[in-house]
Amino acid sequence: MTLSLRQAIPLCLALSVCALLAVPSNFAGLSGDARLTFAVFALATCAWIGTPIDDTYIALGAGLALAATGVISSDTLFGTLGDETVWLLICAFVLAAAVSRTGLAARAAAFLVSGARSVRQLVHLTTAALVVSAFAIPATSGRAALALPVFLALAAVLRERKRLVVMLALLFPTVILLSAVATLIGAGAHLITVSVLWESAGEHVGFTQWLLLGLPLAIVTSHLAAEAVLLTTTRREDRHGPVRITVEDIQRHSPGTVTGPLSQPEARAALLLFTVVGLWCSEPLHGVSPALVALIGAVVAASPALGTVGLKDALKTVPWSLLLFMAATMAMGVALSASGAAKWLVSGVPGGAALPPWAFLGAVVLVSTGAHLLLQSRSARSSVLVPLVVAAAAGAGVNPVSAALASTAAAGFCHTLPASAKPVALFADIPDTPTYTPGDLLRLSAVLAPLTAVLVLVFALLVWPLLGVPVR
Repeated sequence: MTLSLRQAIPLCLALSVCALLAVPSNFAGLSGDARLTFAVFALATCAWIGTPIDDTYIALGAGLALAATGVISSDTLFGTLGDETVWLLICAFVLAAAVSRTGLAARAAAFLVSGARSVRQLVHLTTAALVVSAFAIPATSGRAALALPVFLALAAVLRERKRLVVMLALLFPTVILLSAVATLIGAGAHLITVSVLWESAGEHVGFTQWLLLGLPLAIVTSHLAAEAVLLTTTRREDRHGPVRITVEDIQRHSPGTVTGPLSQPEARAALLLFTVVGLWCSEPLHGVSPALVALIGAVVAASPALGTVGLKDALKTVPWSLLLFMAATMAMGVALSASGAAKWLVSGVPGGAALPPWAFLGAVVLVSTGAHLLLQSRSARSSVLVPLVVAAAAGAGVNPVSAALASTAAAGFCHTLPASAKPVALFADIPDTPTYTPGDLLRLSAVLAPLTAVLVLVFALLVWPLLGVPVR
């Protein structure tokens, strides 16, 4: 039987782990709990990379192994399901279901893109709409599903200009993935990062601080990526032709209502969304945690009198598999930190003046940018990389918050292959609509990978220190 490269790499890693375990001297100075944690972590990573087994199943198995062997208590394992970040995501999905049910998001997007009078205006107005959607819809796959009808309406209006349709098909997932860093709820990986920072370094990053650091990066990266998409998928004559899209044009090709005055459900959903986001952003003023604000919003959104969606229907939209994955990987992070395994894994990283901060952060960004080629799940990438990055940052004299955020932001690039991310796969195969090819993705990735890596590094070294997160 012939092994593919993707299968051979994790197999070699797994064999290496077994070889290390067979020689006790390799673990000199490590406690028994740290050795078990290292073994479980390494084998789980190999399974994520090279097997078709569901990521959540692997994470649950790893968490169970750590609890069964006594590395962590059962209270620690099951307690992660009650973590604030898990509740924040559950309630955010309930709020998103309430907004989606009314059609408010599609109406807002249609209104915004209808102002375009040129191809470049259409690209950047679409980009702006997708960046804003990060505040309303948690997780990139949810935003992609919500944006698909808007894309199909635009594709129908522009059906005579095939290259523009292909460009938009690539623009939507690109911006959705890169703009996720704008908010704490933009991706499940962000919640894992926050949890690891708290458990391993005692650093708390709230919704407001993440917004302050992530939104500027999301805006700059998304609009520069939009230019890259435009220039790599269209010709000069495609870009110079005028564009005229009206709300009525989109209405003719949209299943929902995007014209006329706001309905009562739409108005209630808009008011609720603005209130919740406003309370999230003003957390330092009132002191109410984002999870509690989200729970209040979810209760209102599903209430019989004021709500726009039933609670049962809203809970069906919650990605329970993702939540279980997050909980299990949080437990793995606790074990890595508490047992000393993470510190041992990165003990070879030069510390102090031997490795300047820019070099350390550059290595973190480089590894995180390319990690999607092995670990397709964004959450799995953060689960593997962030605990190691946080531990290594302490030894290198780098602020763990800066290092963890840089790793998480760089991991937002996952555009090389159609299977690299769910939004990319969703827009790669749309019946009766022209879309991009693997060649289009590779051509864009050749430009976008170094662009996003450099931008993340510039923000970590120059911008975030001005916003309260020093490099050291």
